[in-house]
Amino acid sequence: MKQVFIKKGEAILEDVPAPTMEGKEILVRIYYSCISMGTEIAGIKSSGKSLYRKAMDKPQYITKVFNNIKRHGLLDTFSRVKSKIESKNPVGYSAAGIVLKKGINIKNIKVGDRVACAGAGIANHAEFIAVPENLAVKIPQNLSIKLASTVTLGSIALQGVRRCSPALGENIVVIGLGILGQLTSQMLKADGCCVIGIDLDRSRIKKALELGLDVGLSGDKQNVVEEVIRNTGGFGADAVIITAASKSSEVINQAMEMCRKRGKVVIVGDVGLNIKRKEFYKKELDLLISTSYGPGRYDERYEQEGVDYPYAYVRWTENRNMQEYLKLLSENKIKVEPLIERIYKIGEVSMAYEELKSGKEKPLMILLEYDKESKPDVKVIITKFKINHDRINVGVIGAGSFNRSVHLPNMQKLGKVYYISAICSKTGSNTESIAEQYNASYATTDYKEILKDKNIDMVLVGTRHNLHTRIAINSARAGKAIFVEKPMALNKKELEELIVVLKKTKVPFTVGFNRRFSPFAVRIKEIVSKRVNPMIISYKMNAGYIPREHWVYSIEGGGRNIGEACHIYDLFNYFTESKHISVEAVSINPKTKQFVSNDNFIATIKYEDGSICNLIYTSLGSTIFPKEQMEIYVDNKIISLNDYRELKIFGSNEAGIKKSIQNKGHYEELAMFGKSFKNIHFLIPLWQLVQATEISFEVEKQIV
Repeated sequence: MKQVFIKKGEAILEDVPAPTMEGKEILVRIYYSCISMGTEIAGIKSSGKSLYRKAMDKPQYITKVFNNIKRHGLLDTFSRVKSKIESKNPVGYSAAGIVLKKGINIKNIKVGDRVACAGAGIANHAEFIAVPENLAVKIPQNLSIKLASTVTLGSIALQGVRRCSPALGENIVVIGLGILGQLTSQMLKADGCCVIGIDLDRSRIKKALELGLDVGLSGDKQNVVEEVIRNTGGFGADAVIITAASKSSEVINQAMEMCRKRGKVVIVGDVGLNIKRKEFYKKELDLLISTSYGPGRYDERYEQEGVDYPYAYVRWTENRNMQEYLKLLSENKIKVEPLIERIYKIGEVSMAYEELKSGKEKPLMILLEYDKESKPDVKVIITKFKINHDRINVGVIGAGSFNRSVHLPNMQKLGKVYYISAICSKTGSNTESIAEQYNASYATTDYKEILKDKNIDMVLVGTRHNLHTRIAINSARAGKAIFVEKPMALNKKELEELIVVLKKTKVPFTVGFNRRFSPFAVRIKEIVSKRVNPMIISYKMNAGYIPREHWVYSIEGGGRNIGEACHIYDLFNYFTESKHISVEAVSINPKTKQFVSNDNFIATIKYEDGSICNLIYTSLGSTIFPKEQMEIYVDNKIISLNDYRELKIFGSNEAGIKKSIQNKGHYEELAMFGKSFKNIHFLIPLWQLVQATEISFEVEKQIV
């Protein structure tokens, strides 16, 4: 499919795989999408800036870069930053079309319905999009798809009006008569208000007056504060809604001066917030921020999982705002067609953006029109196939941040061992971009394309946790070697099914339990393998706080014990090489709601060889303190590991290790798997993989 991207200050059109659809989504063929002039032009300008200029604009990122250098090294950090700067970014957040497919959990939308869709990163300028149910609404029968494609901009304007809570007959000022200001003015008129509009562009004022604006003021020619006071009988406006964008704080302070005592200022646009407190205090004004489309925005449970807010308690969610905006259009209470000043075919997209970038008079609104006959192909060829069986041809399934920042760069470093042949991810734009970056043969949004490819030797699975086992099972049945990120499974049933398939197919298999492959763990193993007595191992993981709405706590993640602590259970297995005989775990009962019990626990595992291993896992600590520390007490020695940077041995003259850069063994595990999988089935013994996973299940039972 064709999709628009922004790269280095330019809009480009590329062929990428169509997105795949999950159970809570619909697949939509787009007929029209709406270009947001302010947001998208800002994105183009930002992408065209040099690294130095970006650093000056956002100095907070400089600290982040220096922290990454300390942790990962200069070359690795430079590679990550360069990759981010040179990447192309999808654009668009308002579109409309026809439903082609629907997920099994979609109840209120059916195939063939006309829908309007919203959401940055979702309602892209693309021929096909996958949309969660709460970000799509049916289009009224008497409303065209073309006009409905403006749904996001209309919802943003409507939410700003709701924050204002205007009353019949009130005097409301709208600062900025771009598309949001035009729609806001019409909504206020429909609500029975007297509306005064302000803009520097006289053509926009004229347009607004034609569409019902009561008074239009030119900000560069008039003393707008005095004019507002004069037009409100000397009292000042009941409220001011700012839909303009400006880095200056002059706009908000001017809005304050226009207001009557105890009036309101509502911010919809991106403006400076250096407020003159004295005037706000004297007039006892209310300052309100309007968040995008309305309640639900930026809430993953609402937007991605489809969990609605109760109608009685949250009357206007972002989805209900979208519905209401389309209803207003269908009843002709708001006129958007006069605001659509250009329509470009998707193939002419560069012309559309050039017009927006030009210094000439810019159109208020531009629509992109799409080919209605194109096919939603899930696979796109990037290069000619480079089958080379001197190397291992790898299909990478999942292109999230971990795969992008760790496994893919490491595979590239191991270029004599691996060839990254295919990339698969749910989002086509992300997939194609990464495939191009790593010179892969093709990109796909359907991992079964990789399993059908006879030239693929191995899959690297780095999706969200709930998909690991099913993909691994299907990959084994397809005869592929498998490197799956932890966890191996989220429950006993799927673990047992995977074990049966692995034993039957005998494909090479490993889990991303990388810590045992770090030079620190390897050195520890050399020392403890000569021990006479059982060990006491104390491992402390200062895991850090994650908000409760993070996906790791959802059905996709399975929680942090199963999803992360399994690393440490595997490390215990590696050092003891013994079967466990008991697991005991206790957790705290947090007094505050941001913490959860299964983020804060102590687990003690007893092994047949007599060793006792203890894990303290907590999200209560400070990030200033090292994340991971371990002490092993054995044979009159203490082995101390500090955050995979330094290893000390006390009570012995055996040498430790000290490194300036943290090394947790990711590279080493990939290197060893690549060298070994033609000769052995399990890089890590299967019983140890299973035992680490089963320990995590038993701990979870005791701490939830």
